[in-house]
Amino acid sequence: MRSESPQSCWKDKPPPDRAWRGRPGRTRTQASAEQDKAAGGSGKRWVDLGDGRRAHASVELKVLKRTRRIRAYLRWSDKGDTRRPVYLGEVEHGYRRLNLAEAWERAIARGLLVREEELPQSSWAGTPAVRASMRGNRSSDTRPEKLLRTLLYERGVRYRVSYRPLPRLRRTADVAFPGPKVAVFVDGCFWHGCAEHCRWPATNEEFWRRKIEGNQARDANTNQALAEAGWTSLRVWEHEDPMEAADRVIALVQLKRRQVGKREVARSSPAS
Repeated sequence: MRSESPQSCWKDKPPPDRAWRGRPGRTRTQASAEQDKAAGGSGKRWVDLGDGRRAHASVELKVLKRTRRIRAYLRWSDKGDTRRPVYLGEVEHGYRRLNLAEAWERAIARGLLVREEELPQSSWAGTPAVRASMRGNRSSDTRPEKLLRTLLYERGVRYRVSYRPLPRLRRTADVAFPGPKVAVFVDGCFWHGCAEHCRWPATNEEFWRRKIEGNQARDANTNQALAEAGWTSLRVWEHEDPMEAADRVIALVQLKRRQVGKREVARSSPAS
């Protein structure tokens, strides 16, 4: 005989909180981890926003007071603007984790999510999801930048962050050393056209090619302008080994400091 489902037990009273409501007092990080687990990984939660952009989605569970049924919705936002949720159907398990998992399965089956991409072997991005996020966000303080700064700091190297070597020029170095005039730029593989890992989007390819080639031209112009002002530019790719990148930065800074020191000694020495 078929056992009675949880839903049929909720005809006379609402479903228990454990079936749909999130744990009170949870942090945003904990809520995201719950969604990751239910979806089968952070990389399974991406939706396509168009123009090569992506956003993390979440499943929301709601109880209809009149019918006492649990409904599941897929939600996400685009630049802070919350999109209209997609209805995934009713779920009837007695525990929230099971209802979330079933809702994610439905979203995947309906093709609402972007397939997880392969991660370059040596990429600094810890997961394909992080890499996709970095592609969609050109802001400062990316994970590769933070990791490089951490490694430099641990080795006793001090630096300036988000520094404009030339105030008249709107170009910002991710890490800078004003004394020896060394400017370090951490370049994302997608946005700066890495020959190894840049994959052109399947849609609107011409637009993205112009965009990335424009970024490359801007990078070259930045390097030239800094060189004319006595600065040395060092560019680090997202996919580079972070320890090796830190070694390169330190070696260059030490070399430039020695050169500056020699020039100062030469200037201070009396003419023969």
